Order: sequence, then structure tokens, then C-alpha cells
Amino acid sequence: MLTETTDSLITACAKWAQAPWLALDTEFVREQTYYAQPCLIQVDDGTDPAVVDVLSIDDLSPLLDLLYRRDSIKVFHSGSQDLEILAQLRGAVPQPLFDTQIAAALLGEGDQLGYAALVQRRLGVTLDKSLTRTDWSRRPLRLAEIDYAAEDVRHLAVLYPMLRDELAARDRLGWLEEECARIANPALYRTRPEDAWRRLRSLQRLPAAAQTAAMALAAWREREAMARNRPRKWILADDALYRLAERWPDTFAALKELQILPPKSLARHGQALLEVLAQTDHGSVVITVPEALDGTQKKRVLALREQLNACAKRLDVPASMLATRTDLERWVRLGNAAEIPLQNGWRREATEELLQAA
Repeated sequence: MLTETTDSLITACAKWAQAPWLALDTEFVREQTYYAQPCLIQVDDGTDPAVVDVLSIDDLSPLLDLLYRRDSIKVFHSGSQDLEILAQLRGAVPQPLFDTQIAAALLGEGDQLGYAALVQRRLGVTLDKSLTRTDWSRRPLRLAEIDYAAEDVRHLAVLYPMLRDELAARDRLGWLEEECARIANPALYRTRPEDAWRRLRSLQRLPAAAQTAAMALAAWREREAMARNRPRKWILADDALYRLAERWPDTFAALKELQILPPKSLARHGQALLEVLAQTDHGSVVITVPEALDGTQKKRVLALREQLNACAKRLDVPASMLATRTDLERWVRLGNAAEIPLQNGWRREATEELLQAA
């Protein structure tokens, strides 16, 4: 079951190349790094599961070449983290995809159903999750860990044809393909330092000048974390970032006196942080929270929510999959100028009555 040499990987890939689809999963660690460190890639072609030891194989190109072929479907469950790993290894996302979590939602199984719950519900199998917190970078792997990793794709290979056929019977394979094409966008798995400020949940609470400084500090932190391959919070914690942005120290002595940074961080990054602040204009960037809806707008949102729930019930899909409350509020504010998923693709077709009523 364990593939840990280049020769055995080449042999396995020759077998998998004949399969029209592959069930896939990954195991990784990232507690001490910016980038996730892939440790295992599990593969099942519907016959036997295999566990590829990424840390033991120097050249993964036989497997990656296979996964990026467009003549086979790659099957994941809630695959965003797995796709992030593959995008990191190859710079792109493999296609076409089939995500069983999305398939389950489109078949009325609920929103964001976990893998263990889906396996229990569909196959009557209770998965052992006792090794969830295993350090997958530790070697050698124990037999129990190898078998645990293989379990994910073993059951995934059984679920895929079942869910695929049910979607086809309900004429919803096109819906699934549309959703999977969306999550295959490589931009979802890349972070531009210039956009790092979007992770700052309390940015809009700061004064305008402090917002400008916080955005610059967030971009610096992102570049530093990427360069050092260390978690963002190890470089600069959010709370420290906010306080620096508000205080805007201009000398090392002033920065030290604020006691915002631990001594090691002050010594390592203090001068760089001062340079970031010195090069940042006291601009007027303002990230604001939208004004509260007025009474009429709130009534419209409630009416839309009722119609949305009715549509979701008729379609047997989660209402949140059609539109979120934020989507509906945006729609009420901006009308057809609002760019929300509900106005496009299968959602628009399936909720035409809702759109007409609105």
C-alpha cells in the first residue's frame, strides 16, 4: 500500500493512467511554516488504494504529470486544501474535478457535510478518526497510520460513482461541473502581498491613517512570511500590527518604548517595520462597514429570504448554497449591479421564479 520509491511510483502511475478517474487525498503539516508541507498523497483508482510518501520520493513528476492530464477526473472531498497543495507543487490546479462534498449538497445531504458523516450516511461505515492529529512528517510511518491515510480514498472511490450516477439521474452533473470549475481557479490558492490586508478582520475599526499603515504592514508581513516560510503570526501578530498602525512610531527608541513587540521580534524586525511606516503616506484609505439597511430594505431581504428558502426546499439543496444573507443584502442595495452567484449559471436557471418575483 505504501509507495516510497521513484520506481514504485512509476509502476503505480502506469496502472493509474488507465483509469478514467482517481480518488485523491493529501496529508500535510503547516503548523511551523507559511507553505503547507505535503507528506502523503493517497490515490485510489477503484481497485486498490495507495499511499505515496512524498517525503521519501525525490521526483514526483510521474504522479503530477498524471494528475494534470485532462482525460481523467480527479475526485476529492472538500478539496480546497488538497488543491492548494497541488497548486503549490505545480503552479496550477488539476482538472476536471469532482468534489463529493459539493455533490452531496446538490443531492440534498446538507451544506458542507464532512467526509466521515458522508461515509457513515451513504456506506454505513464509521471511520476511525483517532489519528486526525498525527504528525505526518514523522518517519517511519506506522502501519496504522498508513492504513488510516488509505481509508480516505478507499471509501471515496466507492462514493464517487454512486454520487455521480445520482447527479446524472437528476440532471445535475452540469451544476457540479460548474461548481468544480470555480474551485479550480488557481487564483484562489495564491496570496498577493498587496491583498494581505483583506485578512485583517478589524481593519475598518481603525482611523483612516491607521488603515493605510496597517495595509502596508500586512503586505510587508506577507512577503516576510513567504520568504522565511514561517507562519504570519510568528512574524507579526495581528494585535501588534494594529497597535503599530495606530501609534506609528518613527524611531527605534519610540518603537521599543511602546513594548508592542517581543524582544527577539524587536531586534529582528524593528528597523524593517520602521522603514515600512516611514515609506507609507498618511493617506485617506477608508475601509468602511456598509450602512445599516433601512426598514424597507430589511423587509425586502426578509421577503427574498423566504422565497430563497422555498426555492431551496423545492430543489432539495441548502439555501446557503444558493445565496447567503450577505448576497441578498448586496442585491437589495445594488440591484442587478450586484455581482452575486445567484445571478449566474445553474443558480440563475434554477431560481428563475425568485428572480422574476424580485
